[in-house]
Amino acid sequence: MRVAEGPMLHLAAPTRPDWVVQAVADPESLLLDHAQCEKKAAGTALNLMFRYADQPWLQRPLSELAREELEHFELCMDVLRERGWAFRKLNAGPYGARLMQNVRRGEPHRLLDTLLVCALIEARSCERMKLLSKAFLDSDPQLAELYRSLLASEARHHMLYSDLATEHFGREVVRPRLKALAQEEARVLTELAEEARPMRMHS
Repeated sequence: MRVAEGPMLHLAAPTRPDWVVQAVADPESLLLDHAQCEKKAAGTALNLMFRYADQPWLQRPLSELAREELEHFELCMDVLRERGWAFRKLNAGPYGARLMQNVRRGEPHRLLDTLLVCALIEARSCERMKLLSKAFLDSDPQLAELYRSLLASEARHHMLYSDLATEHFGREVVRPRLKALAQEEARVLTELAEEARPMRMHS
């Protein structure tokens, strides 16, 4: 399966090359944070199911997504254990929180924006996993294969959130809002790069 990229992921800007260099130089921190991200993604899907329990069109897709995210979490945990890298709590990076600051208050705008922010987070994960699958090819084939194996599902998660928003709110509403939020996502990553924070999947 060819994984969507560029405009298909709706990202406004590519990942900067120095992030990839930093990630390859610190695979333990990268993988530890990746595991946390997968667990957080599952929690986000479950929270949406409970928050919008009166929206049946969300329930089954998000339930399936949450289960798959937890499977990815377990994959990361397996690799950490195989390498003797301890799983520990990491302080959450500000990427997700800063993106969520763009979610408007009041429905239905809150639901629309939340779905689109989730779509962009999944898109960025997909884009970065593709970069990592190539960057680790020579130095760490196991991690290269891990990230390659997750590409298709990350792209599918992006499209799931995007498609749910489009099916419920309409393309004419979703398209300009997604473009605006993508610009904000790119701005947040630029800010994080300037702040020289520790290695994170979304730093």
